[in-house]
Parts: sequence; C-alpha cells; structure tokens
Amino acid sequence: MRNFEELDIWKQGCQLAIDLYGVTEKEPFTKDFGLRDQIRRSAVSIPSNISEKKERETVKELVRYLYISKGSAGELKTHLYIAQQIGYLDVAAYSDFAGRVTTLAKQIGGFIRKLKGTHATELADHNE
Repeated sequence: MRNFEELDIWKQGCQLAIDLYGVTEKEPFTKDFGLRDQIRRSAVSIPSNISEKKERETVKELVRYLYISKGSAGELKTHLYIAQQIGYLDVAAYSDFAGRVTTLAKQIGGFIRKLKGTHATELADHNE
C-alpha cells in the first residue's frame, strides 16, 4: 500500500478541512463556537483517520479507521446542513461543501470495498 500522503481521499479530506477552516473563521461562525468547532473537528477527523489507519499494520485496522472517517463525513454533512438552515452558509456554499463531502464519503466507501475484496481471506482470519 502507498503512503497515506499519496491517497486522493486523504488529499481531498485535507483540502476540505482547510477550506472549511477559512469559511468558519468569518462571521457568523466566529460567534458560534460550538457549531464552528464541531464543523472543524469533523472535517479534520476525515483525513486524520485515513492517515491513522494507514499507519496501522493490519487490513482489519485499516478498514476500521476508514469506517470512522466515513462516519465523520456523515457528521460533517449534518453540521453543514444545520449551518445552512440557520443562515450561516448560503445555498451555494452549502451545496459545494455537501457535494464534496458526499463524493469523499463515496470514495472512502469504495476504498473499503476494494480492501475487503482484495483482503477477504485476511479479514476473515482476523474475525475467528
């Protein structure tokens, strides 16, 4: 397997987090520390779990951390939806970010499926 820095899903996750940091450092996010921090934490969690799982030694651990990363994407999408509904994000910004999160989650899911298919025997052996 390649280093995590070479994975497109890691690169996209990092760029998404960076872009969201830029948006959330401005009004009205500066006054809503709770939602701002939740958005930032869930955004950073996506690439962080990808990199953490890539440093693990077993495929089972890799898959587990990818699922955590995918879960963080779902959490982020919810935070973004709430931010749009309360007027912190306009429809265009919400659509852009939500679309990027959805695409990234699908790509992570595809990577999970690939790992499970390629390493089915190894994963089955760890479950016994």
